Amino acid sequence: MAAGQRLFVKVTRDSLPQVKDKYPFLYLERGRLEIDDSSIKWIDSTNNVVPLPVATLNALLLGPGTSITHDAVKTATAANCSVCWVGEDSLLFYAAGFLPTADTRNLKQQIELAADPEKSVEVARRMFARRFPNADLDGKSLKEMMGMEGHRVRALYQAKAEEYQVGWKGRKFVPGKFETGDVTNQVLTASNAALYGILCSAVHSMGYSPHIGFIHSGSPLPFIYDLADLYKERLCIDLAFALTRDMAGRYNKHKVSAAFRERVIEMDLLAKLSADVTDMLGGGRARGSRK
Repeated sequence: MAAGQRLFVKVTRDSLPQVKDKYPFLYLERGRLEIDDSSIKWIDSTNNVVPLPVATLNALLLGPGTSITHDAVKTATAANCSVCWVGEDSLLFYAAGFLPTADTRNLKQQIELAADPEKSVEVARRMFARRFPNADLDGKSLKEMMGMEGHRVRALYQAKAEEYQVGWKGRKFVPGKFETGDVTNQVLTASNAALYGILCSAVHSMGYSPHIGFIHSGSPLPFIYDLADLYKERLCIDLAFALTRDMAGRYNKHKVSAAFRERVIEMDLLAKLSADVTDMLGGGRARGSRK
């Protein structure tokens, strides 16, 4: 895959963050993490060795083909650097190791906001305001705003179907039966999952919980679904209808993955997300780092 289509650059000595910087995460794939003189070193698939400054990192994102020794996990934990296991370019999120010594300021703020009914609705209102910039949402209940969003999304689906001249019979997704959906629904499902993977990795690295949401509830990743709705129109919905026309009825996962990456890079999602989370949770009170 061309370097321009990747969300993350290859890790080298030159590409590592400087000591003066605080870096939210570092993505690694196809290599091994080991210990060298009480520090962590990365050995890639071509046997290049790169010492990693884990004290400057919030999280290590381990992609396909990676392995890590027990001592490396221990050293990362001692440096307050969490470890997440992800798919290629973090398009899927599998698991995360939680630190017993992690700073919980961001998590505490998130819990306090979610636990207060009035503050929780205010956070939700800021999220909905992104999709309804010209609407007066003052005094609107969460149920009313969710109803507005439902109408907006259904209208958006129909508008995109007309724009790209694609037949549309509605959003349909059956867990475990991906192939039964039409091409548009397949692209929507795949791109949604990829977006959730990126957001899970970033949210963990920032010290928040994916499980404490403000709009969604009763689902595995409420906060992730809350945030994803800020970006789905461009990254998932428009993409699905555009690719349906281009793929002429045959789903191509490689084309979907490449097109999704291109849009994420174009949007600069990883940088945008940090600012958006801070804004949504109260205009600067949140901290971008757990250190």
